[in-house]
Formats: sequence, structure tokens, C-alpha cells
Amino acid sequence: MRPARPVLAALLLPLLLVGCSTTAPAPKTAAGPTGLSGTMRPAGAPSDELHWVRSSAEYRAITTQTYRLALEAAAKLSAGRASGTWGVSLDADETVLDNSGYEVELQRKGAVHTDAAWFAWVKRGERTAIPGAKAFLEGLRKLGGRAAIVTNTQQSLCADVAANLEKAGLPYDLLVCRADDGGDRKEGRWKAISDGTARPDLGPLELLLFVGDNIQDFPGQSQALRDADEPAFANFGVRWFVLPNPVYGTWEKNPPR
Repeated sequence: MRPARPVLAALLLPLLLVGCSTTAPAPKTAAGPTGLSGTMRPAGAPSDELHWVRSSAEYRAITTQTYRLALEAAAKLSAGRASGTWGVSLDADETVLDNSGYEVELQRKGAVHTDAAWFAWVKRGERTAIPGAKAFLEGLRKLGGRAAIVTNTQQSLCADVAANLEKAGLPYDLLVCRADDGGDRKEGRWKAISDGTARPDLGPLELLLFVGDNIQDFPGQSQALRDADEPAFANFGVRWFVLPNPVYGTWEKNPPR
């Protein structure tokens, strides 16, 4: 689930432009510059990172590339394993479902994220698929793997998430939400999948790959990894695959450098 905190880089405070002469015109306001171009962003326009996610060729290239590499890894790691005995864990938000429309609406209103706004958004069921996600999930099924969507969206919204996944044409085998009063760590839910208790009719699944946009979408990981040496990243690109999310995440609590 999207964290309950203000949206990163909400509309920038206007910059007061004051002329140098005594006959200077009245002060004007403008939004901040967009990157190296120095172009002024119109008031009410999406933040730089949101504009990049929604409008850049690079974002789509990265997500498509990541999913292609993940499918290649799934094919290698599953070789020799019986169909239906193994699977992949995927996060929902910003991994298979795109919430950038929600962020745009908040920024245009000058509003911030709240539980009420988020619940209303999820129930609308208007989220589209992240580029590359559908092809990956379809390819996974052809390989004999199961797709486990493990999300921090509350259990009370789980049916809405399921309906949105179906509407977006995203095939999956089990959806595991967090308890309404539960924490955001996923280790317990992964164990339930491995034990076969998350969906008993499927039986135990060996999770070979993990795909997500937050470091906590990978077993035992946290933001502390940012200070680790390179060997600590050995699983990335092999069993763990990260999608970009510059809009929000647990990284927001990290002190700036």
C-alpha cells in the first residue's frame, strides 16, 4: 500500500522574482525549474519525478527491460522444476499496477496523500498495468510458474485490488494483502506462500524470484542496504528485480546526502 505521508516533491513553493530597479514591475511567481533545461514548470503541473514516470520513454524502457530480464532469469532458475511447484513474488503498487494517476490528481489539487483519498482511488479500479508486467506474467505461466502478488494494501481492500488486476488484464495465481492492523514487512506472508497456507489449494510454492519497487519487497532488506558494499547486492539482477519509483517509498526517510 502507498505509505500515509505527503507526496514527495509536492508543488514547489513559488519563487518570488524581484526586479533590481526602483521601477521594477510587481513580483511574479513561478514554479521551480525542470532539470537542466531550466524550463519553468507551470503551477499545478506534475512534479519532475512524476512527469518522468508518466511521460518519459526511459521509464517505459526500464520497466520493460527489467521484466524481460526477470523472465529470462525465471526460465533459468526454474529449469528442471515441476510446473506449479514454484513461483514469483511481485509487489502490486508501482510494480504491476500504476498509481501515477492518483499522484497527478493530488498534485493538481495541491493535496497530500491520506488514507481516505487512497481508499477512494483503489475502489475506483482505474489503475493500468506497468509496462512489461503483463508480458512477464503471461510468460511466467508458460514456464509453469505461479504469480504471487504480495501487497501492503489492507485486507479490506483486497477484493478491489483483485478486481483491478483482472480489469488490467494481469494474470496471477494468488493475492496476499496485509492485515488491516498488520505491519509492512512481508516475510510472514512469503513464509505462508512457501508453506502452502496462503492458498492451500495451490500447495507450497518455492519463490524463485522477487520483483518490486521498494527495497522491502526483497527478503530481509531495508534502506540500510544503501550503505552496504557491492557484494550485498549479489541477488539483484539474478533473483531480485527492482522497478523505479522516484515518487514515494521507504527511501523518503533517509537523510539527504
